[in-house]
Amino acid sequence: MIDIIGLVFIGVGLAFDVFGVLGLVRLPDVYNRLQAATKAVTLGTCSILFGTFLVVGFCAAGFKAILCMLFLLLTSPVAAHAIARGAHRSGIKLWEKSVVDKYAQDKEGEK
Repeated sequence: MIDIIGLVFIGVGLAFDVFGVLGLVRLPDVYNRLQAATKAVTLGTCSILFGTFLVVGFCAAGFKAILCMLFLLLTSPVAAHAIARGAHRSGIKLWEKSVVDKYAQDKEGEK
């Protein structure tokens, strides 16, 4: 039974990764694409790793999967934020239909 649940998690993770790839292809600017990639890594890859942990159980590979999940959960959002802030500071424009630019509002508050 636990193997089936693990395979379900792996399938859900693969679906999130596929949708993340579609987001990279379809979304209009670097900020939206970065959001899609971050969600794919955080939800998709962590789900695959959790499913792997459920399938292999409490062994060396299972603990490595849990450690990788923890590492991804801690670093992926931070890296995405750093990349987005660096892109904004280097002058990469938002999509013309974007409604809010929080980085520009923060920049105005610094002066």
